[in-house]
Amino acid sequence: QVQLEESGGGLVEAGGSLRLSCAASGHTSRPTGWFRQAPGKEREFVAAIGPKSLNIAYADSVKGRFIVSRDNAINTVFLQMNRLKPEDTAVYYCAAGSFGHIARSYDYWGQGTQVTVSS
Repeated sequence: QVQLEESGGGLVEAGGSLRLSCAASGHTSRPTGWFRQAPGKEREFVAAIGPKSLNIAYADSVKGRFIVSRDNAINTVFLQMNRLKPEDTAVYYCAAGSFGHIARSYDYWGQGTQVTVSS
């Protein structure tokens, strides 16, 4: 069993930055993804990272602005979000157990952390 807990969300002005963390406990060092869900919209893929950081993927909407990384020594995956836009406003979730953009392929999910970008 894997438990995931996101942190680092908050309110930021457009153009600003936030760093999200996803702390894992249990059977860790799994491939991990970040997803987000805005009100009234479907959950969408943001980024994914393999267990040894050799494979990384980003959604086109965040490529060049967001950076996913991990520190297996502390069982944590990070999402550095730069040049934030109002359209990045959403609840951000981390998920473990798969790699890629298909949410239902992931086995474990965190509770989410709210990111709000003001214009």
